[in-house]
Amino acid sequence: MTDTEQEDPSASEQPDVTDLILHDIQTGVLAPGSWLKQIDLEKRYRRARPEVRRALDRLALKRVVEHVPNRGYHVYEPDGRQAEEIAEIRIILETAIAERIVARAAEPEIHALRTLAEQFDQLILKGTVIELYEVNLAFHHLLVSLGGNQELTTLVAEIRQRASSAPVSQWKTRARIDQSAAEHHKIVDAIAARDAGELRRLIALHIGQP
Repeated sequence: MTDTEQEDPSASEQPDVTDLILHDIQTGVLAPGSWLKQIDLEKRYRRARPEVRRALDRLALKRVVEHVPNRGYHVYEPDGRQAEEIAEIRIILETAIAERIVARAAEPEIHALRTLAEQFDQLILKGTVIELYEVNLAFHHLLVSLGGNQELTTLVAEIRQRASSAPVSQWKTRARIDQSAAEHHKIVDAIAARDAGELRRLIALHIGQP
């Protein structure tokens, strides 16, 4: 066995480099607008250039990064108009499944949502912004998945990726974080009460808040 074979674990043992780059973009390690040099990414993630290039192409298709011919790739930096339009799309999609969510959510799912809401509360006081961001993502992923449409769940996740490249941009003030925390609990309360109308109102409010 050669040294190269010994050093290169199989693909099944390594996380997808696309996911690694995406995680670093979403957590602000790779900042909005920053240029992504392939040689730097190869060293950072210990991957070959073709694999890194394929990952960048996939992220460009998702509009998480932008490819500029003859210059390379940079982390996408959405403008205010785009953020507003993405929020509008999310409101349309997520409020449309409110009835299905309240109909499908059993006690274990409601408990899981409540637990994530409580974790969010705790992380406000003693967690990092990245931890807060990841628990928030988990809460919303579970919420949307209760609609029972896997393609919609995937679509909403992809749309969220376009809205912001770093978690800190979601919550500009402590008051906004506290408001998000309170809205999480109200959303769970509406599901537990089987109140689809209130759930629609809360989802629209939660997504639409600046």
